[in-house]
Amino acid sequence: MSRGSISINGVGKAFGTATVLDGVDLSIEGGSFVTLLGPSGCGKTTLLRLIAGFLDPSRGTIAIDGAPMQGVPPRHRPLGMVFQNLALFPHLDVFENVAYGMRIRGTAATEISSRVARFLGLVGLAGFERRRIGQLSGGQKQRVALARSLALEPAILLLDEPLSALDLQLRRQLQVELKSIQRQLATTFVFVTHDQEEATMLSDTIVVMDGGRVQQVGTPGEIYRRPASPFVARFVGDINMMDGRIETVDEMSVSVSVGGRAISVPRSAVVGTASTGRACQLACRPESVRLGGTQADALSLEARVTALHRLGPTVKAVLDTPLGPLTALTMADTPHLAELAEGKTARLFVPSDTFTLFAST
Repeated sequence: MSRGSISINGVGKAFGTATVLDGVDLSIEGGSFVTLLGPSGCGKTTLLRLIAGFLDPSRGTIAIDGAPMQGVPPRHRPLGMVFQNLALFPHLDVFENVAYGMRIRGTAATEISSRVARFLGLVGLAGFERRRIGQLSGGQKQRVALARSLALEPAILLLDEPLSALDLQLRRQLQVELKSIQRQLATTFVFVTHDQEEATMLSDTIVVMDGGRVQQVGTPGEIYRRPASPFVARFVGDINMMDGRIETVDEMSVSVSVGGRAISVPRSAVVGTASTGRACQLACRPESVRLGGTQADALSLEARVTALHRLGPTVKAVLDTPLGPLTALTMADTPHLAELAEGKTARLFVPSDTFTLFAST
């Protein structure tokens, strides 16, 4: 078992009559970067606080490195935590903020000095030891909080939306640094965010949560390409969703009627049980909608361009089709794009293997 592994089995948490977590099962591999992703109120911060020991589960168990955590207070768990509000001490300088946890634990003075120097260097704050907290920028404060937690050399670091208050450019810079630090230390990072782009950039594994339950666990690529439910599909990235009905099912493919048109998709693209006559939703990502040219084994439609939006190197096209509105995302230098304009007609193609079919239960 890798150091810093976490096992969560059947965990529920209720506050009075309100159930916040409902039967969460999750296994986190030691040394990985795992993100709990979901909308506000889905239970991700509550789960983080249960791992930390600030809350006790109403039911179920949590183990770290195979050791049950029931009754173990936060200070005796092999973990550190970076809070959203950072919780730095304004009356202490940078050195003393980073040293604080080690002093509480009785670490020798020489070891404290060595670790403070090491981790301030790791977060890019060497030479800032005697700065006051009030003299630091938002990004520098974030680094101090990170160094303070890492200096305790925890097996696990819990991070509760620590970048949410930063401006976009600084946030992206710190995302890159955070992932680099995690790789260097091989510490288990459990990160909470509602920002899908942040989760995709940072994570080895994403845990998508909603309504107090885990909806899907997978790599960023798996969750994006093959979402396990319509909720995950909508929450992680943009997606086109169309209501339909299953017409025929065979060993290789499923035929779906959408807007009076038959669309064939591979059986591997089906989520749920495909049976004839069942209502379904057919989904495809905007980048799968190809404009112009030709495409074998693909849905082909005539569409009217209702809007074009340039987004840096890409162009987002909003299209009126016989199946309803669809969105296409393509590179700005794509051939045929120069011929498009609002109000004009274009031919689009969607390869069959880029669809996901959600069969209603």
